[in-house]
Amino acid sequence: MRRTGTYATSTTLGEAVQAFVPLPLPPSEPVLAPASYEAGNRAAELALARLSGVAGLVSSVDWLLYSAVRKEALLTSQIEGTQATLVDLFDEEAGFAIANTDDVEEVSNYLRAFRLVQDNLRDPAGLPISVRLLCDAHRLLLDGVRGSGKQPGELRRSQNWIGGTRPGNAAFVPPPAERVADLLADVERFIHDDSAPALPPLVKIALVHAQFETIHPFLDGNGRIGRLLIAALMEHWRLLPEPLMYLSGYLKRHQSAYYQQLSAIRTQGDWEGWVSFFLEGVVAAASEAESSIVAIASLIAADRRRLLASPKAGPASYRLFEALPMMPRFNVELARQALNTSFPTANAAVKLLEDLGIVSELTGQKKNRSYSYQPYIDLLARW
Repeated sequence: MRRTGTYATSTTLGEAVQAFVPLPLPPSEPVLAPASYEAGNRAAELALARLSGVAGLVSSVDWLLYSAVRKEALLTSQIEGTQATLVDLFDEEAGFAIANTDDVEEVSNYLRAFRLVQDNLRDPAGLPISVRLLCDAHRLLLDGVRGSGKQPGELRRSQNWIGGTRPGNAAFVPPPAERVADLLADVERFIHDDSAPALPPLVKIALVHAQFETIHPFLDGNGRIGRLLIAALMEHWRLLPEPLMYLSGYLKRHQSAYYQQLSAIRTQGDWEGWVSFFLEGVVAAASEAESSIVAIASLIAADRRRLLASPKAGPASYRLFEALPMMPRFNVELARQALNTSFPTANAAVKLLEDLGIVSELTGQKKNRSYSYQPYIDLLARW
């Protein structure tokens, strides 16, 4: 059996525990055999290529990006126990009243952290994927929400543990705090070392994500930052022209297997099983994204034809319709702002879309009415 780490004695809450210290990447003794991942990697790369082709067929990639990143923010947060829904998130962005504000704020913080990382990677003067960038993202992730008292933006300075009621019966104890910085530096070197043994980018992403989760460098938010790291590495190695594929949906559906495969690396040396699971996830997530994009593009095209066929349609209603995918919950005032027009003009545009059955009114009131592009939201929910 391959050895993937060593154990070090650590003390927390007065208990001595055996903390797992992973060996540096890539796996060795034995090395990761190409035969164990080549077929899965080919299938994953083909799925990404098909997704890229489908994305190139839509009229605007902006609304695809708007949808995809919000769905990822929601699902990665749900894995950690938040109860927010897609409608909650859209309502919060529209300024509508929502009940579970704390959960929605956690999802919104993930969006802020994601944008920070993406902006840095796309800016020639920005930070590369690094410990510093991940700490900056972590600071935004925990800003003002649950976990805000757990050293946001800082590597942990104390021993943590996973599972169990106390350190002594924990399911897993990550490395001692004093080892975290050096272990992350090893991960950073692996990402940027072009002289390392040739491994396909998707395989390297699988290795990095698992290593990050094993190190568990923060007191809170490790899962979300680790999954954000997957998206960041997809961007870093330019595996898609735009970030339209995210794994959190697959990982949420297979959450038990996700944790079991990560654990098997440490307990059985099974890097191959984890990499296969990860590549299967890429195939599934890319295929789901492809199907969803086709369905959403078909819906928007059909609704656009319906609007164009109306003799009452005009510039304001056209422009409002094109804004709907990035403003799926709204009121007349938001429509007015989006169109930069008068309230009566915006109101008339909204009424036409309602009369055509494209949007639906939510409140049943005569004043202060709110609207939803519900078929679009329903498709997103199934993505």
